[in-house]
Formats: sequence, C-alpha cells, structure tokens
Amino acid sequence: MIDALFGSKTRVKLLHLFLNNPGKAFYVREITRLIDEQINSVRRELSNMLEVGIITSDSADNKLYYEINQRYEYYVPFRAIFADQRIESVAEAGMSNAWHELVTSLPGVRLAILAGVLVKGSGSSVDLLLVGEIPAIKLKNVIKQIEKNEARELNYSVLSYDEFYYRLSVRDKFITEILNGKNTVLLDTDNTLKA
Repeated sequence: MIDALFGSKTRVKLLHLFLNNPGKAFYVREITRLIDEQINSVRRELSNMLEVGIITSDSADNKLYYEINQRYEYYVPFRAIFADQRIESVAEAGMSNAWHELVTSLPGVRLAILAGVLVKGSGSSVDLLLVGEIPAIKLKNVIKQIEKNEARELNYSVLSYDEFYYRLSVRDKFITEILNGKNTVLLDTDNTLKA
C-alpha cells in the first residue's frame, strides 16, 4: 500500500534505508545490495530524491555517497513514517519544552537563541546560538538530549559574551543573519538584544 502512495517500491526502500540510518552515507552499489533493487532504478530514484532535497550527496574516495538531509523540511514526519523505531513526540515523551529549561539552566549561559530547524519558518543554518562561558560537558549532554527529542542533529554555536558583543557591534554577517531571520530568544540575561 505504501508503495502505491509513494509511487515506487524502490523509493520506499530508499526512504526506509536512509531514515533508519540518519548520519550514515551510502554509495550506489552498496545501496543496491542493501535494498535488493536494480542499479538503474536506484540511480533514478536517488536523482529524484536529490532534486527534492530529502537526501544530499558528497564524493569521497572516487565514490558518490548519499545520506538523508536532516535539515529537510519534512524530515521528522518522514522519519515517523519510515523509521523502524516509533519516535515519540516531545509531548508524548513528557518533554513539552523541557529542553528549553535545560538550555536556559545551563551554567554560564547569558544568551540563548533558537533558529533553523528549531523555529518553524527559519532559514538559518544555525539551530541554536549560545553566548556565555558554558561548561563543555554539560553543554554536550543538553545538546544530545535535544537531538534525541528532535530526532535530528543540530548545528549550534557557542560564543563568549565579549566575542558576541563585538560581532554584534560590527554587524557581523553570522550574527546579523541569525537575528534578522526568524528566531526565538530563550534567554537574554543582560538585555543585550534590547539595547
């Protein structure tokens, strides 16, 4: 039935393979062995999927590798359909924005801005910008929890307060793109953005 919905048995097998292995890249011959389909139909579907943006490609060792684009707009719904494991929503997991509290309670954080995949409609390549002197181990644990709850990898950046303030004052492109795009300020202890 799902083959009819998605138009191709090969496409369904590819989505199943990629969405059950986020962060893992495969080359064409490996894919054909894993999903037991003809190389021409695999290449055709990979081309279609690249065009739509659900997968990305990269070459290494004279091979073209493909992997799921975790920043694809419909990544989470597709993962919910095709992943072997059931993915709990944040609310079902009892997390209803609890990770927001995890971020804001990180020791040393003075500014926290959400963007990218964490804010609907944001085109930013950075999902989370943190400013302050934040212990690396605690930060790593919080990021892991957010990634688990969001079922995708996050792009995040951490700046010292002095570096952020300097970059803000000279209208640095990186900071300006985040602030001018769609974002959510979780924490601004010094009211830096209001000044």
